[in-house]
Amino acid sequence: MLQASKLLPAGRGLAPVLLNRAATVELDWDVRQKSRFDCADSRGRHIGVFLPRGTAVRGGDVLVAEDGSLVRVLAAPQPVLLITHCPRHGTPFDLMRAAYHLGNRHVAIELQPDQLRIEPDHVLAQMLRSMHLIVREAQLPFEPEGGAYGGHGHGGHQHGHGHDHGHAH
Repeated sequence: MLQASKLLPAGRGLAPVLLNRAATVELDWDVRQKSRFDCADSRGRHIGVFLPRGTAVRGGDVLVAEDGSLVRVLAAPQPVLLITHCPRHGTPFDLMRAAYHLGNRHVAIELQPDQLRIEPDHVLAQMLRSMHLIVREAQLPFEPEGGAYGGHGHGGHQHGHGHDHGHAH
């Protein structure tokens, strides 16, 4: 079994030609949120992934195997609840309220400008419908936010300097 213990977030620093040549592995969020797992890449190689505890793998990240080969991670489509506001009875602000209530319940949420995605849960679906939101089941990649202290989700910005953009935090 080939081992991978290095992760390059979003393949940063790699030339596009290297990313295009890399093997791929398609994983759902349940696997990608673990720091240790086994998988098989698109070339049929069995890979044991051993990352630092607490590391989550995101779609677009690149694993570096012990032999130096690259494996690009794809977020696999999986069952999710797609939450949108009701154009007849609500406003886009309703999504902000929903994110607040889901966050208070420590639910993993993928935030999009016009929708939220969560893992299926019939109790939460009913709560959201009672808030006049539209809740549909879908098969889509799931990239929840990483949290304020545990890294950024897919939409967060990362850079190596402090936040001195003219506004206080």
